[in-house]
Amino acid sequence: MNIQTTCSFCATGCNLEFQVENNEIKSCKPVLTHPVNKGLACIKGRNIAYQNSMEHRVNTPLLRDENGKMNPISWEKAYKIIAEKFIDINNKYGKGSLAFLSTGQIPLEEMAILGYVGRFGMGMEGDGNTRLCMATAAVSYNQSFGFDAPPYSWNDLMTTDLAIFIGSNPAISHPVPWWRLRKENKNVELVVIDPRKTETAKDANLWIPVKLKGDLFLLYTLANYLIEKNYIDEEFAKEKIDNFEEFKNFVSDYTLDKLEEHCGIDKDVLINLAEKIHAKEKVSFWWTMGVNQSYEATRTAEAIVNICFLIKAIGKEGTGPNSLTGQCNAMGSRLYSAETCLFAGRKFNLEEDRKKIANILEIKDDLIPNRPTLAFNEIIEKVETKDIRGLWIIATNPMVSYPHNTTMKDFNSKVDFLVVQDIYYDTETAQEADLFLPTATSLEKEGTFINTERRLGAVQKVVEPPEGIKSDYEIILEIGKALGLAEKLKLEKWNTPKDAFNLMKAISEGMPCDITGVEYDDLKNSNGIQWPLRKGEKLENDYRILFEDYKFYTENNKGKFIFEMPQEYPEIPNEEYPFYLITGRGGVGLWHTLTRTRNMPIVQHTYPNEDYLLISNDDATDLNLKDEDLVLVTSKNGQCNIKVKISDEVLKGQVFISMHYNVANRLTDPLYDPYSKEPSYKYATVNIKKI
Repeated sequence: MNIQTTCSFCATGCNLEFQVENNEIKSCKPVLTHPVNKGLACIKGRNIAYQNSMEHRVNTPLLRDENGKMNPISWEKAYKIIAEKFIDINNKYGKGSLAFLSTGQIPLEEMAILGYVGRFGMGMEGDGNTRLCMATAAVSYNQSFGFDAPPYSWNDLMTTDLAIFIGSNPAISHPVPWWRLRKENKNVELVVIDPRKTETAKDANLWIPVKLKGDLFLLYTLANYLIEKNYIDEEFAKEKIDNFEEFKNFVSDYTLDKLEEHCGIDKDVLINLAEKIHAKEKVSFWWTMGVNQSYEATRTAEAIVNICFLIKAIGKEGTGPNSLTGQCNAMGSRLYSAETCLFAGRKFNLEEDRKKIANILEIKDDLIPNRPTLAFNEIIEKVETKDIRGLWIIATNPMVSYPHNTTMKDFNSKVDFLVVQDIYYDTETAQEADLFLPTATSLEKEGTFINTERRLGAVQKVVEPPEGIKSDYEIILEIGKALGLAEKLKLEKWNTPKDAFNLMKAISEGMPCDITGVEYDDLKNSNGIQWPLRKGEKLENDYRILFEDYKFYTENNKGKFIFEMPQEYPEIPNEEYPFYLITGRGGVGLWHTLTRTRNMPIVQHTYPNEDYLLISNDDATDLNLKDEDLVLVTSKNGQCNIKVKISDEVLKGQVFISMHYNVANRLTDPLYDPYSKEPSYKYATVNIKKI
């Protein structure tokens, strides 16, 4: 039997086909005809079945006893204990004393029911790790377009004339579309703006090594130069976008003579970039975490959007300000988790939105949250201050992934009751749990993902989960019932993931992300469908872009130029901490905190078991370092011992550590963008001493 499903690693949305016999996976191969991956798959996708291994998994819930030992218990007892503990905390400390932390790696339907049970039913705070990677893109699109709407399809990358990657390394983070780009779009010109000479930069026509956090100044200077040279579509910028004159006046101060001081690049480099933009018909901008994870990330992302507004690089094939999403269903999390918006992007304070949701779900209005959740960092801070006493963590590993993660030490002692729900019982976070709930992998359950280009794809159950292991959907539903919410929330309407999908579908009617024309079962074994697809509309092709009519989702249907003076970074190199630390992905086969890739033999044989500090040859010479030397790296936040690798990827004064091995985030700063509340992972200052 052959079963097709959507890969659950990155947000590319590759589809894979599994040959299954007697509930055992015999082979996995990419789907040849799927419009996203066209027969390609990276080593994570090709080896995804190894995540199903029972190594690091258990078949029953585990409860910590008074001696600290984790003991197996029944699911019935687990549900009862959760209900008793959470209700007791709520009664004792009041609304706001419970919270959940979730993910971008479970299906839309599981996110929806979690938000429903947690936020609607129990009044919990609840945020996802999508906050740590994609909140900036969501906020910038909302502010510029009026809705969180990535405007592109993968076809735009394959048809663009000039692809400008800013803080983006798709050769590592999104390898399949990168491979497709190099194969299908041979005449494309590639520009990479990045302080580090990444794998993508090495293959570019032009690498612009902007000074760390000089990107916003660079983009404003580029905008000013394009305006001065009349390389813009002024009629479009005036008629279809608000605030053009104000933006024009604002960027007039960003002149070429200031560029080297603020950005570390010569003015001729920017002039060269501007001329390339002017010479090409189809210009596209692509960004990921190098932009998103910054203390002024939202304004940087909006500066990219502003340039696309200026040159009318939107609403046309091969163009767009295009944010590349990180996790497989971060897009679903952004719209359907009831965390930063109500379901389908509806607003907390809009009466008609609340009425629509109340009518469809058959619940009282006062159950619907009236504001966005506290952000991820705010939840952790309230754990520290004992304002949050009960915490439920689902499919994420913040003991490693949280910035300045030394603050997470002894996390179990900081809450009255900690529930961790995960595939693996031995993650750093699961080891802190009072109660551990074992969950199914993406190959052992069903639902839908929404990829980076807004494409809904089916998650089909490839094999049955091992006995005793349940899907996140079933667990959350049963917890809701144990909490006594069945009648209040009408949980009989939520019996299956398909039920949840149909509820979200009904709520989406009339919204930019309208999916009323999508049938749950029709997504199976299909090419997927990009939203919107409204009831009665026919799908004419596999690739669709937004804003072809240049009508945006604001009240006046205009886009918005949004801008703000760049901030001075609060931490610059000094005598005590003379190096810039950059963090990021370490390889195609490595994923987040390694829990889902560690069982893959090819990963075990290809990548080291420990992290390395990449350092330039000049700095290594100055410090008398050679490859494999052990050094002590110290920041104001923490320290680590790590081996050295001399590399041409980093410039003098920079060092790089990957995000995966529970090293980098001992050093990173607890700084956040004021609008998206996304952490500034990418930059800290450190000291290096040979041991």
